[in-house]
Amino acid sequence: MSASSRPRCQGHLAVPRQRSRRDDPLSPTTLCGQKVLTVTIGRLLGAIFGVAIIAGLMGLAQMISARAADRRLVQTGYPPRTLLATRLAALGGVTVVVAAVNYGVLWLTISPGAPVLTFVFLVLAGLVYAFLGALVGALLPRLFEGSLVVVFLAMMDAFLSGDSPLAADVPEFVEYFPLYHPKELLQEAMFQGTYTTGDLGFVAGYLLVLLVLVTAVFGVTMRTSGGWSA
Repeated sequence: MSASSRPRCQGHLAVPRQRSRRDDPLSPTTLCGQKVLTVTIGRLLGAIFGVAIIAGLMGLAQMISARAADRRLVQTGYPPRTLLATRLAALGGVTVVVAAVNYGVLWLTISPGAPVLTFVFLVLAGLVYAFLGALVGALLPRLFEGSLVVVFLAMMDAFLSGDSPLAADVPEFVEYFPLYHPKELLQEAMFQGTYTTGDLGFVAGYLLVLLVLVTAVFGVTMRTSGGWSA
């Protein structure tokens, strides 16, 4: 092969021979295919991490900033579960907006195999961390400490769950991290246009467990005779 006929790498991206923008990134056909795959997965992980960290911090901030007002509403007879439901519904709406923005940025550089599934799984990743942030906000008294916990957890989660195709197999315990299964769903929807029901079931179970924990902790902290001081 002559030098003029070889595909060229420009920075981190490969310029393939007659390669469509919608070609499967998991089957690169260029000498620089591994770089294309690495950059593609990097963008995908950046999108899911962006949704997770913003949704987590929003859940945290909402629970902590509204704690004093929520206690007063509970003292006047407002049901704690109804109050929590309105908080989580608003948080879910914000998460959808954040996921839409991240999806739009991702779509500008990568064409997903299943656009609707890709967006839905981005929303699910955001909801997992939104509920997780709400749980941390219900447990911790101040925003600073809660932010450190959420940011540290999200960064560690993204680092361990976002395994590189060049890396060795990840440890089995990483499969229980919040972003691992949403990341697997997102990659399958993006590259193959499908999803695994086991991963989806795990995410649904994660959301259910977090919802139960948030509800229990919120009810305890809303008691007038206990919980954190406003």
